[in-house]
Amino acid sequence: MAGRLLVATAVVAAAAAAAVGAAAALQAINVTTVAFEEGYTPLFGFDNILRSADDRTVSLLLDRSTGSGFISSSMYQHGFFSASIKLPSLDYTAGVVVAFYTSNGDVFEKRHDELDFEFLGNIRGKPWRVQTNVYGNGSVSRGREERYLLPFDPTTEFHRYSILWTRAAIVFFVDDVPVREVRRSPAMSGDFPSKPMSLYATVWDASTWATSGGRYRVNYRYGPFVASFTDLALLGCRVDPIQMLAGSDACAAAEDALLASDLAVMTLEKQQAMRRFREQNMVYSYCYDTVRYPAPFPECDVVESERRRFKGSGHLRLAFRRRRRTRPGSRPARPTRAADM
Repeated sequence: MAGRLLVATAVVAAAAAAAVGAAAALQAINVTTVAFEEGYTPLFGFDNILRSADDRTVSLLLDRSTGSGFISSSMYQHGFFSASIKLPSLDYTAGVVVAFYTSNGDVFEKRHDELDFEFLGNIRGKPWRVQTNVYGNGSVSRGREERYLLPFDPTTEFHRYSILWTRAAIVFFVDDVPVREVRRSPAMSGDFPSKPMSLYATVWDASTWATSGGRYRVNYRYGPFVASFTDLALLGCRVDPIQMLAGSDACAAAEDALLASDLAVMTLEKQQAMRRFREQNMVYSYCYDTVRYPAPFPECDVVESERRRFKGSGHLRLAFRRRRRTRPGSRPARPTRAADM
């Protein structure tokens, strides 16, 4: 066990250095941020929502009584949604899920759209994982999950997570580095999110599935679990969802401006940074999960050299391939398998 943790620590450190280099080569994303009251309202667990004196940092708590969350005051037809987040810092966070996502499930219950960042807690010594997902028009049976190991400790300082949603593509960012792009294609049909969505942030008990399929549950002796959010950004066209469905084109100019902005242009530098992040950190992809999805998804660009790194379940064959340096005569540690994560 100790050997595997040393390997994990060494490789995560190396990946973190590479991530810093990749981010440094990209133009920083600069958008206007808002105070909580300017763009958000409490959603649930009101006593577990703590706001800073300047109203620009919000902490969400999960304890024995409840989790907590907030929601944007408006719905948006496309946009850029961002927050700097610091995850719960206790050693044991199994079963805890921190989510930052867009959704319209409250309005379109049976055909909702959703774009997710889900941060999955873990047992002591294991790195935090983040899962991204895309749902369109109620396509919950066709989850488009990808999962990555974060190449840094997300509990010691804030890191920025962003979602760009346009009529042409969806891009997820971690610290200005694009980590996933889903381009719209005619074959996706309604699976591509198209209806107005709100922005949510929550922390909640997902003991039944979040850590090793529910093997490790939330242990409230280590609580309360605190996730903090700052640098809140809401860039998009505010809409009334009913008017949008009636055919309003009030957001057309705003959407065109967003598509033409630096945020939406996938430069060569961004493409290269995204490829490096995925090569170093992705541990699951639905595009390679032939067990759940025998027929490939239309937007999946299957690269044979990449496909060979994944099992038929979509999980990486070896999450950590490198071995730690050893003293002469000592036995090198076994690389950590994806299943160990």
